[in-house]
Amino acid sequence: MAAHVEKKTLTGYVGFDSITSQIEKKFLKRGFAFNLMAVGRSGLGKSTLVNTIFASHLVDSKGLLKISENGQPIQTTEIQSISHIIEENGVRLKLTITDTPGYGDQVNNDSCWEPVIKHIKDQYSSFLRKELTPTRDRRITDTRVHAVLFFIAPTGHALTPLDIAVMRRISEVANVIPVIAKSDSLTLEERASFKKRIKDEIEFHGIRTFPYADVFVDTEDDGPLSDEEKAERQLVNAVRDVIPFAVVGSEKNVVVDGKAVRGRRTRWGVINVENEDHCEFVALRNFLTRTHMQDLIDVTAMVHYEGYRTKQLMALKGQSSN
Repeated sequence: MAAHVEKKTLTGYVGFDSITSQIEKKFLKRGFAFNLMAVGRSGLGKSTLVNTIFASHLVDSKGLLKISENGQPIQTTEIQSISHIIEENGVRLKLTITDTPGYGDQVNNDSCWEPVIKHIKDQYSSFLRKELTPTRDRRITDTRVHAVLFFIAPTGHALTPLDIAVMRRISEVANVIPVIAKSDSLTLEERASFKKRIKDEIEFHGIRTFPYADVFVDTEDDGPLSDEEKAERQLVNAVRDVIPFAVVGSEKNVVVDGKAVRGRRTRWGVINVENEDHCEFVALRNFLTRTHMQDLIDVTAMVHYEGYRTKQLMALKGQSSN
């Protein structure tokens, strides 16, 4: 039973409140790492959206890079990762993007999710091996996938059985964030109806999407919630209301009222990706980078990886006892 810890009032300034700035300096010097995976069919603009989120050309579209002898494009299902160091206001981030081009485009899509699941688990396995090494590195390089953007085709109808199967399996091992790609192909009414249908299907099939309503890594066990924790839960509920994010990506600038904005010009008008009346790109970007990036990293480590680690160590224990 834990001993009661009494809270004391200081009679003078000590200075340990500076520990936060000490930690900040250390982490700023070390830098941060974030690993993002994009999953979806070819032609949904996965690379373009990632480039738009991070305001930089980081990933080339891989879906149509290879050409056959007769001049026809060859779609590939090879999973490839690329890393970049990006910096903003003195904060250095190592961003690793894992693309899965051509997913679900084969004639036979049975078990097409297995390479994705294997890649995610391979990163857990690599991290676990480094953890268990007697002479392990002082800081283990984190290649675990922190977030999976799951791209849904803007059909306006429903999720396909393949979408449901793949999303469910990935959600068991990683943080899945569903997005409706190229949502400007839907009217506002169609978009709202499609979002509701997808939300209902996700709930019906028991697919867990991030953020989770029952996982709060920074909340103390028992005791009343602080104002900050209450605000965090309100933010989580607000984000869950928006999911799936209906997004549009564009790396090109168009001029609107004399101002250059990122978007696309069509014969019906201009789609401004940062106009919240046009799409939910800003909500996705803010969620992914400004409010929940650290939560994605923490939940990956404390929930998904910890679950994998526990299973592996229990299996090792069982083998050694036999």
